[in-house]
Amino acid sequence: MKRRDFIKDMAVGSLLMKFHPSLLAQKKISPDLAWIQGDSPALITREALSSLGGVKRFVSRGDVVVVKPNIGWDRPPKLAACTNPEVVKTMVELCFDAGAKEVKVMDNPCNPARRTYVRSGISAAAKEAGAKVLFPNPHRLKKMALKGEWLKEWEVYTDFVEADKIINVPIAKTHSLSRLTMGMKNWLGALGGNRNQLHQKLDQVMIDLAAFFKPCLTVLDGYRILIRNGPQGGRVSDTKLYKTIVAGVDYVAVDAAGATFFDLRPQELPYLRVAHQKGFGEIDLEKLIIEKRTL
Repeated sequence: MKRRDFIKDMAVGSLLMKFHPSLLAQKKISPDLAWIQGDSPALITREALSSLGGVKRFVSRGDVVVVKPNIGWDRPPKLAACTNPEVVKTMVELCFDAGAKEVKVMDNPCNPARRTYVRSGISAAAKEAGAKVLFPNPHRLKKMALKGEWLKEWEVYTDFVEADKIINVPIAKTHSLSRLTMGMKNWLGALGGNRNQLHQKLDQVMIDLAAFFKPCLTVLDGYRILIRNGPQGGRVSDTKLYKTIVAGVDYVAVDAAGATFFDLRPQELPYLRVAHQKGFGEIDLEKLIIEKRTL
């Protein structure tokens, strides 16, 4: 039986299901990916998590959770250089709803952190939801053995390894070196040091970091995506209103789905091919159970 034979496409008020007959005997089938489209970033984020079984499937009462958005650039939300603040706020709220004791939001921006946190809208949104917003602090850096094929060790912010759960909340953007930046690329923001050195082997670095960090969930912000001049952009004309959230446990599959936002096949991205070959996740979307809904 192939799981690709079960893909749900639902619109509010109507229901369309394609299925393999034997799957009907199962009472509940959790999708590999939730793929939700709609006008409200907050609502489609909530619906994506609901489709996966709810945040309580991933976050337990008393957990300390780190939510890792992309807050890389000193840009407002309309320029799609950083994760949508409403998506971040919603994830923080959902973590608290699931019983989290504390939710931290942090990144290591390329531009000055305090200015970038404010202009992205993420600092205010996360604080409103009750999160502890952390700026990158060199005192919280620790050189760690990453045991990657190329990246053997590097300075990592300890918040990401000391948390009970980490949730990766990247935005989907073009990138001048890796073609796209989504979940796997987002982990560079958990590092300190001279990260420019890492760009000489960027694809391999992304693979090494993906093997090190263990998010319980990846939530890809595709509400407004950056289709040109990434990763910074700078003009609204560089963006596209795509109004989509893709979420799942398999971060490789999430990035594979995100590649299609840009009319790319996942197999066209070397880091996704290698990650799949190493068994990190699936890039053949036809092999996945994907629940698609338009609100």
